[in-house]
Amino acid sequence: MSNTFENWLVVSDIDGTLNNKIRRLPKRNYDAIKEFTEKGGNFTLASGRLTSSLKRNYDRVTPNQPAIVLNGAGLYDFGKNEMLWRSTIGKEGQDFVRKVLESYNEAFKSLDVGIYFDDYVYIVKQGLLGRWTMNIDKAHYEVTSIDDVPTEGWMKVIFWGLPVNINSLRRLIDRSPIKNEVNFMASSLWTMEMLAKDTHKGTAIMELAKRMGIEKSHVAAIGDYFNDWDMLQTVGLPACPAQAPKAIHDLCSYEACHCNDGCVADLLEFIMSGKAEKMVHLKHLARGDE
Repeated sequence: MSNTFENWLVVSDIDGTLNNKIRRLPKRNYDAIKEFTEKGGNFTLASGRLTSSLKRNYDRVTPNQPAIVLNGAGLYDFGKNEMLWRSTIGKEGQDFVRKVLESYNEAFKSLDVGIYFDDYVYIVKQGLLGRWTMNIDKAHYEVTSIDDVPTEGWMKVIFWGLPVNINSLRRLIDRSPIKNEVNFMASSLWTMEMLAKDTHKGTAIMELAKRMGIEKSHVAAIGDYFNDWDMLQTVGLPACPAQAPKAIHDLCSYEACHCNDGCVADLLEFIMSGKAEKMVHLKHLARGDE
């Protein structure tokens, strides 16, 4: 068994994964991340947040690689304070946002809309849900007309609304060709997010792995909910905490403990024990690679 882990990249979701259910970091996670990175392992975080919002969580642990921000629309190096890679929304997606603003502008059929750039949000339709998110994330934002939003650099769009209106939006998407031009994901009962086509956390993770020269079989990710689905489908070793929905468990190769008990530590200890390496070896044998 190797005592160093330079050939592994591990990526963790934050809320309900790195943090416990009350958004606190279990000490067990901190200690395991520190041990893993000191032994040469590569560790970072993946989030839907802006860079400045993610930084508070990034600085609480000892990651040593660029972070996945805005649900995979960007790869940000906190050491250099630089966005290394972006995937931006084009004209088709921008036109769809205008259509939504026109269609969902009645009092009881309303959606808040935020357009996210690297570390700034333009709120083009404001309501309680959008305002609450900006306050929770301590985001840099302004309320403005969509006509005043730059056309270059759209990283993602969030639609906030009552579940009945989010479901209505989902039906609109299903009837529209736009579903083939961008990527939509429901991040909660109250939110629908739009990113560029084929863009999600897994896209950015594999871009990072490619830059580092790490094989997919040694890329692990852990997440707890359906907005982590694409990420978990993409990596070589998908993992989830115990409280994740059954469908997420069914997708994963490794099931950790509850997030309150330090599920990230479970995954890192599994890798550092050598058991993950044996799993990779057996998969290679099953495919006839060796």
